[in-house]
Amino acid sequence: MPFQATHRYARISARKVRPLADLVRGKFADEALDILKYQPHRGARMLEKVIRSAMGNAQENADRPVSLDNLVVVDCRVDGGPMFKRIRPQARGMAFMIKRRMSHISVVLEDYDALEDA
Repeated sequence: MPFQATHRYARISARKVRPLADLVRGKFADEALDILKYQPHRGARMLEKVIRSAMGNAQENADRPVSLDNLVVVDCRVDGGPMFKRIRPQARGMAFMIKRRMSHISVVLEDYDALEDA
C-alpha cells in the first residue's frame, strides 16, 4: 500500500528541486533523509518535510503495522505550479516580465517487503 504526501504551491522553482528529487528516488526513506540533511539547498528542507510527512502518513494510516526502516521512496516528483507575474521597468520605456515560479512536490513511499512480493 503506497503512502504519499504532497506540498503544493511551494514557493520555489521546480528546476531547483528536481536534482534533489533525483538524489533520493529509489532510496530507503531514512537514507533519503540523511542525504538531504547535508544538502545546502533550500529545496532540500522542503523535500525533507514532505518525506517526513509521508512517513507520518505511513505510521498513522496503515491498516497493519509498518516499519519505518523498510519504507522506500518509490516516486518523488516535482512539477511546475502557477506563477506570479510581475513587471519590471526596463530601458527605453519597455517592460520586463518577472515570473515568480511555484512547484508541487509529491512523494510516494512503499513498504520494501510489499515491493518484493509484487
